[in-house]
Amino acid sequence: MSTTIHAQIAATKKSSTSPILIIGTLFFIFGFVTWVNSTLIPYLQIACELSTADAVLVTFAFYISYAVMAFPSSWVLKVTGFKKGMMLGLLVMAIGALIFIPAAKTRNYALFLTGLFVIGTGLALLQTASNPYITILGPIESAAKRISVMGICNKSAGAIAPLIMGAIMLKDSAALIERLKTMDATQKTIELDAMASRVIVPYIIIALVLAALAVFIYFSSLPEVKAEGEDNTKDAASTVVNRANIFQYPYLWFGFISLFLYVGVEVISGDLIQVYGKSIGISLDIAKHFTTYTLSGMLVGYIIGILAIPKYLSQITALKASAIIGIVFSICAIFTSGYTSVLFIALLGLANALVWPALWPLAITGLGKYTKQGAALLIVGIAGGAVLPKIWAALGANESIGFQKAFWILVPCYLFILYFAFAGHKVGLAKKGE
Repeated sequence: MSTTIHAQIAATKKSSTSPILIIGTLFFIFGFVTWVNSTLIPYLQIACELSTADAVLVTFAFYISYAVMAFPSSWVLKVTGFKKGMMLGLLVMAIGALIFIPAAKTRNYALFLTGLFVIGTGLALLQTASNPYITILGPIESAAKRISVMGICNKSAGAIAPLIMGAIMLKDSAALIERLKTMDATQKTIELDAMASRVIVPYIIIALVLAALAVFIYFSSLPEVKAEGEDNTKDAASTVVNRANIFQYPYLWFGFISLFLYVGVEVISGDLIQVYGKSIGISLDIAKHFTTYTLSGMLVGYIIGILAIPKYLSQITALKASAIIGIVFSICAIFTSGYTSVLFIALLGLANALVWPALWPLAITGLGKYTKQGAALLIVGIAGGAVLPKIWAALGANESIGFQKAFWILVPCYLFILYFAFAGHKVGLAKKGE
């Protein structure tokens, strides 16, 4: 860790515990807002009378915002610094949450998608700031451990969100679907308007919480930190090589592709597991809880990471094991049936847990002054959550393939992550003495 970071952390007369708690709170908010999408998909499919392909635009609108806004976010952070950038991101998210009010009142799907895009825009800024922040807050060798703590916060909220929001938005949904089949147009409109209004109060509360957290961040003691070499200085033992641009760091780009694929498989196994359950005849009243099972698997994985990394398990080994387990569980989900198949999709949560924590430090180590740009590139990779679910849904809608066989797209994704773990993270990395 550089002298700069030591000096700044020591000046606060605290360890990294206080910043970790603050960033952990942010990751809790990320988790709740992000994994509500798993409930929004079936909810909006009913309320706005959508096909499965149209309903999956929820994930597209949300995650594509990362691709659009990640690099602008890095430019904002250069001006504001990490702390003010996080505050601004929270305020943008609050505005997005408030857009849900007119969307619900008019039952306008395009307006719902606009609100999701704005929330994703705020999250892009927050993620661009918080992920490199927690990575460089301590030794790079234990970064995966710190990010695993963030994952606990994120996925705990994610496990809670479908339970709370599902109970509100999808209450008696199976019975409602049956009743709608026998209603005339007027009755149907009244019922669907009433269902759409269920989202208003929860999103007002979410907006207020986000605004309050923005104020808290502004007045907090969260220190500014810099990555090793970010200020163009370098210790004798530094691994930083300041090159002409980020295109000269191949391992960063392999990390970007890996993260793009990873987020895609994470969204499929988390957000779309409810859609898959419903497609094979499982009642939505039961299927609405499936996302919680996926995220529970991720929580177990994060706990393993906290206990094992780096004492018993290196970040690289954790990434290799995660990719191999992902391949095995994906194939098992394809060749089993019913609840067993759903179980293997949920178990992908365990396989996915340590990919993000292990991948980030491997991808941004040694970037020096390009750390914020590198972080922005990785945040662009979150757009995989927009692209891969759409591909899965399109394949699943094809009767000759179906949703279960569409899970074959997961296998090459995990194979590339496995390549990054074995070799990709070393391509173009600074050699000793360079």
